Amino acid sequence: MTDLPTFGAGIWHFATYKDRYATDGYGPPVGLLEQIDRAGAVGELSVVDLNWPFVGFDGTLDDVKAALANNGLKAIAVTPEIYTRDFVKGSFTNPDPAVRKKALALMHDATEVALELGCSYVKLWPGQDGWDYPFQVNYHDVWQLALDGLKELCSAHPEINYVIEYKPREPRVKIVFPSVARTLLGIERIGLPNLGILLDFGHSLYGQETPADAAQLAIDHGRLFAIDVNDNMRGWDDDMVVGSVHLVETFEFFHTLRRNNWDGVWQLDQFPFREDSVQAAKQAIRFLKAIHRALDVLDDDALARAQAAHDALAAQRLVQNALLTSMAGLESA
Repeated sequence: MTDLPTFGAGIWHFATYKDRYATDGYGPPVGLLEQIDRAGAVGELSVVDLNWPFVGFDGTLDDVKAALANNGLKAIAVTPEIYTRDFVKGSFTNPDPAVRKKALALMHDATEVALELGCSYVKLWPGQDGWDYPFQVNYHDVWQLALDGLKELCSAHPEINYVIEYKPREPRVKIVFPSVARTLLGIERIGLPNLGILLDFGHSLYGQETPADAAQLAIDHGRLFAIDVNDNMRGWDDDMVVGSVHLVETFEFFHTLRRNNWDGVWQLDQFPFREDSVQAAKQAIRFLKAIHRALDVLDDDALARAQAAHDALAAQRLVQNALLTSMAGLESA
């Protein structure tokens, strides 16, 4: 069996969630240090992605470093919160130059925190950058603002990578980076080596992409810097436990990564609203271990022959044999 990958999670996985119905949350508040302790309690996580700023936390960065070390964790990324009320009309694309400046300042600050923590990248999720109605924006101007802001940010910090997490919609009806193709187009226009893609499996599903195809396209352009995994019903970004719905497509996604020798972190981006967050992470990792085992036993030569002939049934038999038998015995693994 090949070595297991590194497993990680967004620290928000271990927080308390709210929505427009349960406005008081689905549980008592969970502070940052407790979130880190819960991540440590999973036992098989090595890295976490941290939001910036540390909302509601009155400690120091040294306190965060100590909590991570006490739990055997490292920070892989910092995600600046450029999607909050301050940026309801966008961060990079806000019509107010002062707000755009504020957003970039926040991203510069997040970069300094990421460098201090030894992170691999800064994750940019520009969820408020887009539009909601026809005729609301000048599409040329909005696109150019997004590219100009990204170029300014990435040029200022060549020592660290940045990733764009694309998503088709929510919170805006249309987000300026909605798909792998449009995101790659923007990245290639900017032309800097430290800007790439974080491919969120659920966002790709929700956007009616084939996630394995999206991953291959990003890899072919040398821009797949990171991944987040979860699951959904394809009609919304549900952030369910990975493997709970789309087993075969998840397997195909990771097979594409393996075939291309992509060896980044297998990172969880799940929102267990009503479930125990530690157990949800453990169950996800259990499934990901099965995926890893199945990749080891899949007959790649036979699969290549089936794919060369576009033989769907032969490919499915091979995939089912590898995937379903690899789920057995996991409780004792």
